[in-house]
Amino acid sequence: MEALPQDQHRAEHSGTPDRRAGSGDEGESMSESRSFIIPPQSGRAFRVRQGEFIRITDVKGKQVADLFAFSTEGALDWLSTSQTRDLNERMFPEIGGLFYSDKAQAMLTFWKDGSAGRHDMLFPACDALLYARAGLPGHPNCRDNLMIALKSEGITIPFAPDPVDFFQNSPPQPDGRLDVLESSNPPGGYVVLWAHMDLLLVVTACSVDFHPTNGGVCTEIAVEIVRSI
Repeated sequence: MEALPQDQHRAEHSGTPDRRAGSGDEGESMSESRSFIIPPQSGRAFRVRQGEFIRITDVKGKQVADLFAFSTEGALDWLSTSQTRDLNERMFPEIGGLFYSDKAQAMLTFWKDGSAGRHDMLFPACDALLYARAGLPGHPNCRDNLMIALKSEGITIPFAPDPVDFFQNSPPQPDGRLDVLESSNPPGGYVVLWAHMDLLLVVTACSVDFHPTNGGVCTEIAVEIVRSI
């Protein structure tokens, strides 16, 4: 990978393929693809191999996609947004940056951004208690959808790691407040990631429908996994 100048030292030791990460629609050709649709307010697990690309697309626009990642080799390890913030020294992901595990291992590279560019790494997954406080007991939520997806792979964990919230528009305000605004992502907006190791990924289509987060209505997320682009 011909990295952005400020990330060159990271890229040289990351095993990332020799191609510049980019933004916008450059018309890449996805080959040998496996494609999936995640219905609104649900989630799904995917196994990816080292060296594969993952494209996550907001089909109809304004829909947040929560990403969780787990190592499938050795002891349990998972994508850690706190380690990612610390090691990148940034609050939010950027093109060419790495997503790190709890054990500070590079898991994914943020390869390309074809979205509006707003993503979050500060919020936890929505859960049953959030909806109960809003007067919506029993509402679908990303934490439960994560656990259901992991169970389908024979995995149970006693906690939910904080996700990377792609397409979520939640910039910190000048007074320090964290507001979740309506997503600005257009229909077809997407991100592409590259896997540094074999991983179990879980992607959930955010379930929030009582707040502007997803534009007032929850819609589907498309996932495509390919060996090359």
